[in-house]
Amino acid sequence: MRMDSPNDEVLGDFMMENESTMMDTDRSDAVEEDDPFLKFIDTAKSILYEISGYSEEDDPTRCPSWSWIANRILRTCVAYSSGVTPAILLSELSLAWNEQNRSGAPKKQSDFIAKLKKKHKRAKLLNTITIDSIYEKRFLPLSRVIEAVIVDVFVLPGTDICMLTLGDIWSSNTIDLYLHRRFYNIVDPSNGLLKKGREVLLTGCYLRVSTGSSGFPRLLPTEYFVVLLDEDEDDDAMLLAAQFCDDSFSTISLDKVKEGVSHSFYARIEYIGPVEVLGEYGSLQRKRKQITLVDNDGVRLNFSLWGEQVLIANLFSIGSMLALDKPFIDSSLEASHELCLEYGSATQLYLVPTIPHKEQVSVALTQNHFQGSRLLNATNLSEGPLVSQVTLPCDSQGSIDFSNYPFRSYVVDLRDKMMGISIYGIVTDIRASKGIFSLRIEDATGAIWANLHFEKSWSIGRLGKGHTVYISGLSSFLSPRKSLEVSWYENRAGSSFFNLSCLLAFLNTPTLHRLSCISDLSIHTRGVQVCRVWVDHVEHCHVDMRFMHSICGHLVEKASPNVEAECKFCGRVCEGEVECTFVLEITIADETGKVFASCIGQTAAELLQISPDEFAFLPEEDQIIYPSFLEQDKFVVAIANRRRKGSSEGFMEQDQSTADWEVTRAIKCCE
Repeated sequence: MRMDSPNDEVLGDFMMENESTMMDTDRSDAVEEDDPFLKFIDTAKSILYEISGYSEEDDPTRCPSWSWIANRILRTCVAYSSGVTPAILLSELSLAWNEQNRSGAPKKQSDFIAKLKKKHKRAKLLNTITIDSIYEKRFLPLSRVIEAVIVDVFVLPGTDICMLTLGDIWSSNTIDLYLHRRFYNIVDPSNGLLKKGREVLLTGCYLRVSTGSSGFPRLLPTEYFVVLLDEDEDDDAMLLAAQFCDDSFSTISLDKVKEGVSHSFYARIEYIGPVEVLGEYGSLQRKRKQITLVDNDGVRLNFSLWGEQVLIANLFSIGSMLALDKPFIDSSLEASHELCLEYGSATQLYLVPTIPHKEQVSVALTQNHFQGSRLLNATNLSEGPLVSQVTLPCDSQGSIDFSNYPFRSYVVDLRDKMMGISIYGIVTDIRASKGIFSLRIEDATGAIWANLHFEKSWSIGRLGKGHTVYISGLSSFLSPRKSLEVSWYENRAGSSFFNLSCLLAFLNTPTLHRLSCISDLSIHTRGVQVCRVWVDHVEHCHVDMRFMHSICGHLVEKASPNVEAECKFCGRVCEGEVECTFVLEITIADETGKVFASCIGQTAAELLQISPDEFAFLPEEDQIIYPSFLEQDKFVVAIANRRRKGSSEGFMEQDQSTADWEVTRAIKCCE
């Protein structure tokens, strides 16, 4: 079992807890094997394999990864809070996977696209949409990326308007683009840079759809257009050498810039920052995104994108080489270290994409014991080849990307320099220090501390001990003390966080849970449990009215209406974010037994069937007797063990409740 922590105190806590966790492992394994959510992921994966026509024995990475399926299921649940059927979930998964991996009809593709398809090695960009998909949906979001090949260049008859016919390696259709006039100087049907066979990336496109029955959609001009170059092609290599190798960041002269001298740079994309909102002007937000570039001399400089220009960053990938022709340089700056490049009216961008390195990764032995590939079960060894390794991409620093790892990752499998990791487990502790939140997440193989970095402040809603969570986009690394640490950044591509315990659709979707009896609950119970119960008894002294921070769902102390409260959980001054709420302790029961539980916020209001404001207006006598009218009302509830054996008593023992159980979500039964 692996254990890692954000500080020495946590390290000691975990060592004391390790023994009890090991004693619970066999029991935990059995619970995980019966988890309907995990079972449905495996079912969906098998069905998608059959639809794709690929065999898991041949190449497990050709079909959706475990984390991709889990993400899609939970995103669908968020979108449909009233619940979803297995058919809806499988349909959503199938459509999303087909759109992402459309193969097209090779018979209709041109010869040079077919050749390009064979040698295509670069990774597909995150927001890529296929041309076939544009035809099907007749809609194109501005943020989507088109990775295209120029099939034809022509001028509309009787005009000087230049058109590009674009195709892609995944589609059988082509689509015409009105070329923006800022690119007319590099287009020529025979000798220009933009000619047949040239790969381009574009985003920020508007779709023009003809109303006639015989009309075809076209793309309107976009400034957010990048030309791909290949250093192995002689013409491209000569262009780079002749136009982009004379200037470097250290040779920038502000005097020459003021005189109108233009520059051209060639540098590697080292970092792509988040979108920053620097203020508002009227109804418009002033947005900025900064890309850190490193030239051949090792000098770093920021390339800033402003407003709608931030869409261009969707075309970039870390490690790729960017050639900037005539970037704008603000000549009002005085110090060279403050220089910043910008996308000006005369700027043109060329990109040499990085070819991702790949590394053979051994399939963890965990998959043989837990819910992994069916091929790794010892009983199947005689049925076909054993999948013992998969090939995954890695970056220049040697970090391996596990976002497309076919199987589920367990805590015990984590190693140094892993990224794109997903973990499904139970929160057993929460700590905060200097704006960084640390969660201790436990699965059937062990526990690990994950450091959460939010873009601004806590943004994932109420979270407590015993809650079941799914988190993706984690990265692992060794700390200076040589202990393994896991971090999560909210604004990074592929990052997501779902709290299944508070997800309303989880209760409304029988496929993803099974009903448990109260008698089944014990101190060893793992994860969120769903029960059909009634209100057995409510002590009026346990219906408390308090103030809650609406952002994180935790209680705050508010001395007076004119004093802003500070949330002890997330450390934020709750300016305009405090609301009145219930803190409820209640006995719930079914035919098999009873359990004493607490709840807060919306869940408490669901059980009491009244809002805090309405309750506050009741006379004191009515408030006292009101809970007695609820007895025998039936609910479906999600319930979590907030003091599971082995969990520590940290400062996050929120709400100071004496109950071992928390009702995290509730809906009233119609019957």
